[in-house]
Amino acid sequence: MKPKTGCVYLVGAGCGPADWITLRGARLLRSCTAVVYDDLIAQELLDLPPPQAQKFYMGKRLGQHSANQEKISSTLISLAREGHTVVRLKGGDPFVFGRGGEEAQALQRAGVPFAVVPGVSSAVAIPGQAGIPVTHRGVSRSFHVLTAHTKDGFSDQLDRLAGAEGTLVILMGLSQLPDIVRRLTAAGRSPDTPAAVVSGGCAPRPMAVRAPLRELPQAVRQAGVLPPAVIVVGETAALDLSATLVRPLEGVRVALTGTPVLQERLRRPLEELGARPFSLMTSRLKTLPVSFDWKRLTQDPGWVVLTSQNGVEFFFQALDQAGLDVRSLARCRFAVIGSATGEALRRRGVRADLCPAKHTTRGLAQALLETAAPGEPVRLFRSALGSRELFRALAERLPTEDIPLYTLHPDRPDQAALSARLEEADCLVFSSASGVDFLLEAGVSLPSALPCVCIGPVTARALAGRGGGPVFPARDSSAEQVVKAVEQLWRQRDSKTS
Repeated sequence: MKPKTGCVYLVGAGCGPADWITLRGARLLRSCTAVVYDDLIAQELLDLPPPQAQKFYMGKRLGQHSANQEKISSTLISLAREGHTVVRLKGGDPFVFGRGGEEAQALQRAGVPFAVVPGVSSAVAIPGQAGIPVTHRGVSRSFHVLTAHTKDGFSDQLDRLAGAEGTLVILMGLSQLPDIVRRLTAAGRSPDTPAAVVSGGCAPRPMAVRAPLRELPQAVRQAGVLPPAVIVVGETAALDLSATLVRPLEGVRVALTGTPVLQERLRRPLEELGARPFSLMTSRLKTLPVSFDWKRLTQDPGWVVLTSQNGVEFFFQALDQAGLDVRSLARCRFAVIGSATGEALRRRGVRADLCPAKHTTRGLAQALLETAAPGEPVRLFRSALGSRELFRALAERLPTEDIPLYTLHPDRPDQAALSARLEEADCLVFSSASGVDFLLEAGVSLPSALPCVCIGPVTARALAGRGGGPVFPARDSSAEQVVKAVEQLWRQRDSKTS
């Protein structure tokens, strides 16, 4: 029987934040079974594929090739012939100096089905991000794009285009900037022509430097611009149409830990504030066998305490497996740690009887001790890794049972990969005390200046004295307060540096 052949999608990842990818590109990433990716892509995009998808890094930077072009093409062909749906994730647009055409030709020759998904090209987007339009009415009616990273012919191209009307956009030319300026002026371009070098998108130090053409190399050198960068030569480089709407977390790289569901709840509001969240370490949920006699909830009801949305879901799964439903809980009273947990409970047809004003372990314990009748049973249904503080506080005065329904285990990338991604982060978010343990047990050291936001005081105490920079506990355990804590710490940082 002939084996099933998969397919390859040549997807442009864009040249900046993760949300610069097209909707189609993101959908394909979420459903693929293999990803072959380049440098200069938003690392957050690698969080989109399913957990079981295979990932292959094959970046090609000047002087630092992870794989040559033949190896990349043969990998795409092999994966497709194994039946994979492959996303070839390329920075910018696949056909704009991305060698996507060569990969398409190799796939054609091999008879492998493929499709191209265009992306946002750095030739237009990076100058635009700095407020430089490549065309503008009455200033520039055309633009020319060329790359300095070619085997031959670049100098001839510069000579021919030096006198051309419109805007000249040069990619991958930062290391050759003095020679580029010399060639252009020697070929007739005025040394007073407005020019700029823009480092943006996925660059480590985004900045834009504007100067007359002859002064550009010195200005760039003094500013310390790092690659990747785009060179713009022409009258539009004198324009500054920079965005006036600046979001409070613009460009801040936030490393997330915790379950996929929790990370997703944090990701969207952070992105709306301009941040660039990415998954550092993911925790997976695992059901535990439960020996609790569920009929006791009908015979001796008392309080059911749920401390997370996960706890709500696992509680009702276990109840269903025991052959009971929500009608069996009519005489129980429910306590939740916060509004998000309360909303998850309400979706199951039950409204919480108690939700403390302060959504913390201590706040829940205090509210229960003030509300429960003497001798009234309290049962905590939660993670096996949950803090013992709540149980200890309640057990001193009430008959309390701690009933673990599930546990967590981490997806651990190798230590080197974790350390490298930590170095990219401007802020680190811990969503549980167990998340602190998981990360540090992986053997990484937290950078001493890296600020850490913790979902509550229990998590903050778990982190205390174990490395990292200043610790900012969220006011309570909700995703909303975690996001507010990130915003607050960044405002404090900006006020100190301004």
